[in-house]
Amino acid sequence: MPDQPLEHAVWGRAAAFGPDTGRIPAGPPPRFRLIAPVVLCLLVQVPASIWVAAHADHGLHWRMALHLVLAVAGPLALLAARRFPGPTVALVSALALLDVLTTPVYGPPYLALAFAIAIAVARGAAVWAAASVATAWVAAILIGVTIGRIWHPGLIVAATLALAASFAVGAFVRTRGARMAAMRADAQRHRRSAEERERVRIARELHDVLGHALSQMNVQASVGLHLFDRDPEQARTALQNVKDTSKLALEEVRGVLGVLRDGEAPLVPQAELAELPRLIAGLTAPGLDIEFDDELAGHAPSRAAQFAAYRIVQEALTNAVRHAHARHVRVVLERQDEPDPVLVVTVSDDGRGFGGADPEVSGHGGVLGMRERAALLGGTIAIGDDEAGGARVVARLPWGRAS
Repeated sequence: MPDQPLEHAVWGRAAAFGPDTGRIPAGPPPRFRLIAPVVLCLLVQVPASIWVAAHADHGLHWRMALHLVLAVAGPLALLAARRFPGPTVALVSALALLDVLTTPVYGPPYLALAFAIAIAVARGAAVWAAASVATAWVAAILIGVTIGRIWHPGLIVAATLALAASFAVGAFVRTRGARMAAMRADAQRHRRSAEERERVRIARELHDVLGHALSQMNVQASVGLHLFDRDPEQARTALQNVKDTSKLALEEVRGVLGVLRDGEAPLVPQAELAELPRLIAGLTAPGLDIEFDDELAGHAPSRAAQFAAYRIVQEALTNAVRHAHARHVRVVLERQDEPDPVLVVTVSDDGRGFGGADPEVSGHGGVLGMRERAALLGGTIAIGDDEAGGARVVARLPWGRAS
């Protein structure tokens, strides 16, 4: 894992699913998809109909006029295809049938029917399309035979293949649309999941900062009140600690919330193991003794391991003060090298412990947060009752590379 603050690492993963990353293209605008088939059909059918009318015999002029009207009516009917795909394909099929029966065989193909079929199938009206085309096809054969219309076999084969291709295109568009919709829905679920995880992690970060700060301020305020009359100087020192703690807590909260704004770095340096003595000194008070045993001998783990260890110790101490009512707490830092180097953090107290209950459901705050911090680095944490009484927290974090 990179050596970076927890909130930056988490936010980086959440940003990968942001609104500008991994977006599934939605295709052309709906207005374009509505107008384009109409324009294309008009450009193909109307000029061809005019050309046929100009070269037709005088006896067929009324048919050519009808052919021109049909060449315009079919494409315009496609304007209703998005809202009423079934009735539209039925109407265009009827117009195509009339066009075929009243115009010369060498007239232009009725392109509007191909678009009507494809749109109907793509929008789930395949039954309408099949029934309309089948009815028009049978009617064209039967009526054509009745009026003496001669259908060339090659023309029949070409028309059949064109209609089949229209159905295939519609099925392809529908399948692709369903697949793209599923991909967009999946991407949206990923974005929401990442955002939710980020909110949870930010909430836990704030819990650690504010929970410890309030506990420390409570301890120091109690010391100040206790010594206000007997030792004003010590009381003044305790109140100064309250002031310093509240100021630092505000800066840390601002630093945590800063990751909610793109590109903003934390306003304060991230906590390291070197800050633990100051952390412990802020909680030490009459009736509470905190022993700190640093066995690292000057060796420093990665920044990520230090930050996670600091927060774990902070939460463990807060729980010892607020929940365990301990009088003695011991914090131990050590390195173990088998099989891979790990930072071992142990926090034990002589309080009332968990009484054999599961720490995650016993009402002690921050247990899930501590577990998650260790898991994000690939480490482990054990939380439970100590053999000598009280609670015991043991975190094993990958050492990583010092930065």
